[in-house]
Amino acid sequence: MRQIESSELIINNRGAIYHLDCRPEEIAQTILVVGDPERVKQISKHFDRIEYRNQHREFVTHTGFLGNKRISVCSTGIGPDNIDIVLNELDALLNIDLETRMVKETIQKFNIIRVGTSGSLQREIPVDSFVAGTHGLGLDNLLHFYQHTHNDAENQIIQAFNDHTQINDRVSRPYISTASAMLIKEFVENFHQGITVTCPGFYGPQGRVLRMGLSNPNLINQLTTFQFGQHRISNFEMETSAIYGMCKILGHHCLSLNAIVANRISKEFSKDSLAAIDKLILKVLETISASSI
Repeated sequence: MRQIESSELIINNRGAIYHLDCRPEEIAQTILVVGDPERVKQISKHFDRIEYRNQHREFVTHTGFLGNKRISVCSTGIGPDNIDIVLNELDALLNIDLETRMVKETIQKFNIIRVGTSGSLQREIPVDSFVAGTHGLGLDNLLHFYQHTHNDAENQIIQAFNDHTQINDRVSRPYISTASAMLIKEFVENFHQGITVTCPGFYGPQGRVLRMGLSNPNLINQLTTFQFGQHRISNFEMETSAIYGMCKILGHHCLSLNAIVANRISKEFSKDSLAAIDKLILKVLETISASSI
């Protein structure tokens, strides 16, 4: 078995992994990931007690207990590139011996739930509602740096999406991964469901025009009108496809839950986005407390 070089797996002087600055014992196997570092304490304030608080750059991690359930909350920052850092390092904390730099013989699984904000791409999914992503469809290129495959159902969706948008001929080679069936069944009541598209930027990649013209000005309409069988695109943001794709490769359970703060079809923005994300946080914690997650 290969020993991982110190330049590939960077450990700091307190024995913690480099970017997250966490040691293995400081992470729970149920992890809520959020984009905004300030959202970590917005969640952990509901814990009954907090064991560890870690921070390095934009990566803030709190681990504690909700009742008898041990949970971590970790901020990722924005974008698929940051997800690449966070998920690789979380997996290393669980499945690599940091002293020997060897992959452990028994591989364990995380439950990883994104608690984020997003824009709706369907008029009937209003601001301040919640979406559980059945799939993460990536317009970014992160997963193409790793060996990955689509199953038959995913191949069919991607083929139909490429036929509908022709986007793969211009700016992207889309990929898709499916949410954990074990996790998504816990988040049905009061949640819309659909494909969550992940974009590699906030402005042009999400069809926003300020001072630069767009290479694909019809993007919003293409995403909104896509349908394949029962599947349609519900929302888009900047992290889900990377989480789903990497968790699929690494073998972890994952789910992306988003509070809708903007409806790009009706052109509305939430009047109180903080209240919307607070409601989602409470719903997620309530569900975890009452479930086997």
